[in-house]
Amino acid sequence: MKHFLRDLSLRYKIPLRVLMLASITAFLVTASILFRVYDETRNDLLRHAESMGRVLANTLVGPITHDDVWRAYEIINSPFQSGGQDQTQIAETILVLDTKGQIYASTRPAQYPMLADPGRIDPEYAAISEIATDRNDAKPAVIDLPNSSRLFVAIPVTSGGARLGTLVMGYSKSLFMPRFIGIAQRAALMTLLALAVLLPIAWYWGNRMAGPLVRLASCMDQIGPNVPEHLHCDLFESHDEIGRAGASFKRMLKELKDKERLEQEMMISERLAAVGRLSAGIAHEINNPLGGMLNTISTYKKHGSDDPRTLKTLSMLERGLTQIKDTVAALLVEAKVESHPLSRRDIEDTRTLVAAEAAGKGVELAWENDITTALPLPSTLVRQILINLLLNAIRAADKRVECLVYRDSRSFTLAVKNDGAHIEEDDMPYLFEPFSRLSRNGHGLGLWVTYQIARQLNGGIVVESDPGETRFAVTLPLQEES
Repeated sequence: MKHFLRDLSLRYKIPLRVLMLASITAFLVTASILFRVYDETRNDLLRHAESMGRVLANTLVGPITHDDVWRAYEIINSPFQSGGQDQTQIAETILVLDTKGQIYASTRPAQYPMLADPGRIDPEYAAISEIATDRNDAKPAVIDLPNSSRLFVAIPVTSGGARLGTLVMGYSKSLFMPRFIGIAQRAALMTLLALAVLLPIAWYWGNRMAGPLVRLASCMDQIGPNVPEHLHCDLFESHDEIGRAGASFKRMLKELKDKERLEQEMMISERLAAVGRLSAGIAHEINNPLGGMLNTISTYKKHGSDDPRTLKTLSMLERGLTQIKDTVAALLVEAKVESHPLSRRDIEDTRTLVAAEAAGKGVELAWENDITTALPLPSTLVRQILINLLLNAIRAADKRVECLVYRDSRSFTLAVKNDGAHIEEDDMPYLFEPFSRLSRNGHGLGLWVTYQIARQLNGGIVVESDPGETRFAVTLPLQEES
């Protein structure tokens, strides 16, 4: 049960706690009222008892002086014979004790006979006898014995300063109960009415207060080792603590996504850089013997035999070795190629080069070139990037390829889109690897060369792919003009 209450949702905890607080408050208020009523009832009873006791005590002076027991008995029984008297203010038992503490007269002579010691009949009267025999105390006394069901009022009977006896009036405390029960019933009814009003208010307030926390907890539960890509958290934002917590969590979520993206890009970059270093090393090692073999074939063709079969065989070998040389050359991208600054004409020439490829495949080529002035970028390498992106897009497209070239104050961007099959998320890390398994045509070096050139020019490449559209964007920084 303890764990159940601890794990209960706040949308239930808050209303329950409000109701519990209201119940406790109602209980304390009711208890305070009951205690106050008890004190007021007790004080009213004592004031009435003292008032009536003084009257009876003054009336008993004559009978006691003349030793008229019967008259004394009639006097102490007179309150019980009054029909208009409040029954809660009538004593249960009235005794008249003489100066020795013995019974002189009582309203219950069978139980408390004349001249008997009341302390022996009822132990509670032992304290009464001590007060009765104390001749120096002539004031009324209230005696509330512990664990007693009765309340006693002792009033001295005096004449001319001399004490003649003591009038003892005993009241049952159970007389207070009907009044207490009535008050408790009314208090309980008011408490139930208050709870009936508070319950919907507490439920609404609890949902309003706990709702943002519940949504925050639900969103946090979805965070695992990795942040879900399409996670959307509808969190409450305000300037209070809950709102600030929601805003901080959304900010943290964004930072985690950025961190994951950067880590993934860094991992891909490091892997591609390692593959590049390996490819460059292998290419350099292949280039040396490859150049020697091509030179040997060229020399033989110039100075060797004119046998047609031999020349045909050598031509086949030369074409094969040349293809190998071109493939190896693609792996050796050098950014320090001497070329003029990039101009609008260079980009338009690239359009002319790929237009035939697009027309042969029946692909519409949409073109937008916003470059109007020369840019401080090597035209040869930028054209290489654009040609690679366009040829890949034309091969992958179904009907349309879009090319957008523009710049801002700090960077130059080439963006190429096609409407072909999109690239799966799991294939993205392998997209720029040479001889990639994703290459449907050619040797798969186009994107690898594009990636290497972009890196060597301190730029970057971003790929976005959805069903019906794949977009490659290469951004290259521009040197600030002095």
